Amino acid sequence: MSDQSFATHEVSNQSPPFEDVNLFLSDAVLREAVEREGRGVDAQDLAAFGAATGSAHGFEIGRLANENLPKLHRFDQKGFPADRIEFHPAYHEAMTMSCAAGLHCSPWEHLKDSESGPPPGAHVARLARLYMMTQMEPGHVCPITMTNAAVPTLLLQADLAEALLPKMLSRRYDPAFKPIAEKTGATIGMGMTEKQGGTDVRANTTTAQPAGAGGPGAEYILVGHKWFLSAPMCDAFLMLAQAPGGLSCFLVPRFLPDGSVNPLRLQRLKEKLGNRSNASSEVELQGVHGWLVGEEGRGIATILEMVTMTRLDCAVASAGQMRLALAQAVHHCRHRSVFQKRLVDQPLMTQVLADMALDVEAATALAFRLARAFDEAAQSDAAAAWRRLMTPVTKYWVCKIAPALGYEAMECLGGNGYVEESLAARLYRELPLNAIWEGSGNVMCLDVLRVLSQDSAAAAMVLDDLDAAGAGDKALASAIRDLRARLADPEGLEAGARWFVERLAVTAAAALLRRHAPAAVADAFVASRLSGGFRHTYGCGAAHAGSRTIVDRVMPAEGG
Repeated sequence: MSDQSFATHEVSNQSPPFEDVNLFLSDAVLREAVEREGRGVDAQDLAAFGAATGSAHGFEIGRLANENLPKLHRFDQKGFPADRIEFHPAYHEAMTMSCAAGLHCSPWEHLKDSESGPPPGAHVARLARLYMMTQMEPGHVCPITMTNAAVPTLLLQADLAEALLPKMLSRRYDPAFKPIAEKTGATIGMGMTEKQGGTDVRANTTTAQPAGAGGPGAEYILVGHKWFLSAPMCDAFLMLAQAPGGLSCFLVPRFLPDGSVNPLRLQRLKEKLGNRSNASSEVELQGVHGWLVGEEGRGIATILEMVTMTRLDCAVASAGQMRLALAQAVHHCRHRSVFQKRLVDQPLMTQVLADMALDVEAATALAFRLARAFDEAAQSDAAAAWRRLMTPVTKYWVCKIAPALGYEAMECLGGNGYVEESLAARLYRELPLNAIWEGSGNVMCLDVLRVLSQDSAAAAMVLDDLDAAGAGDKALASAIRDLRARLADPEGLEAGARWFVERLAVTAAAALLRRHAPAAVADAFVASRLSGGFRHTYGCGAAHAGSRTIVDRVMPAEGG
């Protein structure tokens, strides 16, 4: 019998753990986006995945993978170079789940059969799973994303692709450190960034000399370094290096054809703010062997398709993480009482939650509209225009607004959100990442300016699409006129590029919500974001007429 003499209180008025929530069925905004943009995507399969990723076990995988950090083993017990990284079993379990679901390859599986094409909505279906998986454990998504994104770049060098694709398209995760030919599945990473250049990859100093005659598909010897090599236990990497003909793209495997280890010498692992389950390293290339993808001097153009695909993932992942932050906040506020009233019923809190919900719905709608453009770009000029212009626009805006929302969601939980036992603290550290990786905000703006200078028709098609979507809405029509006016002033566009990109993102999101979302959501978003000068101080503007309706839309009252 336990001694109760020092029991000072019983625990009450605490929200239950946020777990065993179906991340698909509980999310009306995601379900509607998939149905609208996916054109026949299997909702039952997504519901099963949503149950797994939102389960107590799924969130425990995420916790363990982030609390037990990767360990670098530079040398073996006899002093020979090892250059291997040890992960906690939870990391491998997350990788196994993602690979089994095809997050690393599903849009390209049709390549196994040269007679078939990708199924309708292939990118949307994959990204719906990514949206949920990044809520469970985002760090391991890095090699998953890079493997998927590497396919279109590798296809530019058919002989290299032919050897790699069967392993890349396998849904069996194989963490073994051995040659690709001996494995059941393979993952691909990317190495572009160097100390002295950062974003400016043309400043890279790593050299690549032909081992023989050189040329597309030929072997080169690389000497230099990479300041960020994420997921260094991938089986191969796409890297940029200076060949005799200029900056070029190379496929660099961990193992050489004779079975020996390629001399990628891992120097240290980065100690990052977040994304801790994922190993990010510095590496020296000590006479590394790589094979040229495409032509010498065309490295940026060759790897650009991979970069574009990763930017799409950044936008979708940030939207998914925003959704998790919001769902946790609403869940807590429905169960927590303050001043004799549930938090969710307090007018101030209702307004804060509703404001957050507007951004999550807008980010999700914009991200999945972009996903559909990737599915349809080969068949439609309008979709190709949306893909080209709106990829940097969407990546910029969604990834930029995510950290502020994560902070506000943490504040909704109070002290419970600021402690490490809470998922909110880990999520908050993760949220700045996607705005930095694969091109920071200014880089996205410069990409938009580049599109506008090279393809004015793309902007015209996108704005025409927004005109049609927002027909009859005066605020939307005014915003589109403002955008067209800015386009007519190219000299003033560069200095005001951030304004233009953000305004285009918000206008596009407003048009999508006006066409597809409930009136309460669309009205509030247009009034606050387009007309009200909203600056992401949640709950600070005029109260939305449908605030409680907006909050109740976030998730079913009893979870999922």
